[in-house]
Amino acid sequence: MTTVRPMTDERAPVTALLEELLARIAADVPGAVGAAVSQHQQGTPLRVAATHGLAAAFVPAQLDGLGGPVPTADRTGQPVVTADVFADERWPSLTLSGLIERHPELAAGWARVRGVAALPAWDAEDGFVLSVALDRPATEETVQVLRRYERLTALALVLAEAARPDRTEQVLDLLQSRAALEEAKGIVIALRRCDPEEAWETLRRASQQFNVKVRELAVALVELLAGAPAPQPGGDRTIRPGLAARAAAEQVLRAFEGEAELTGV
Repeated sequence: MTTVRPMTDERAPVTALLEELLARIAADVPGAVGAAVSQHQQGTPLRVAATHGLAAAFVPAQLDGLGGPVPTADRTGQPVVTADVFADERWPSLTLSGLIERHPELAAGWARVRGVAALPAWDAEDGFVLSVALDRPATEETVQVLRRYERLTALALVLAEAARPDRTEQVLDLLQSRAALEEAKGIVIALRRCDPEEAWETLRRASQQFNVKVRELAVALVELLAGAPAPQPGGDRTIRPGLAARAAAEQVLRAFEGEAELTGV
């Protein structure tokens, strides 16, 4: 079962920040009736981090076994768009009658839900899904609105973790991973002449293809081009790429060089 982590006093300001962010997303999407950010960390199941509007009940229902755009986006790593979520054959268990049975007090709201868009994103080894439900069909334009808020959401989630005393070590690891990723993204941007979003997607796809951690791939790529160890703090937090990550970095670089030869860059 998916649970929403209760808001403690120390987390209240950060939770309010996430909720305000979702309210802004909903305001930017015509016809939005709810928005949510769901998160998983280092292999843990996807859970709801914050919601706005009908998403407070809609997204947990998807994660609790009914299926839907949010878990599908998380599983596939691809944006999900549906014009009519209750008529979409991809999620036969996600029905209007089923939601009314679970939450009869929201029956009038459920009847308004039609389209849904869900955008998966990654920040170092953690992942999250931004989603929005609408009273009209969702489109690719809906996804583009979510993309504009992707990095801001990632930063807000880092703040959320930093507010937890028990997560201090993990937050430091996350920040170090992000630093390595930003340096690697700069390399990809320079070699492929692409934007930051495409650079990040390139690194993420490569890490999945070669089954290596994206942070190790990032450091391996930096060290491969520099011909020297990447500047990092010492001790246990040093990111040490394994042989698989270094081999993956070599193949990625060869692929980039091949693209440059084909395009004459």
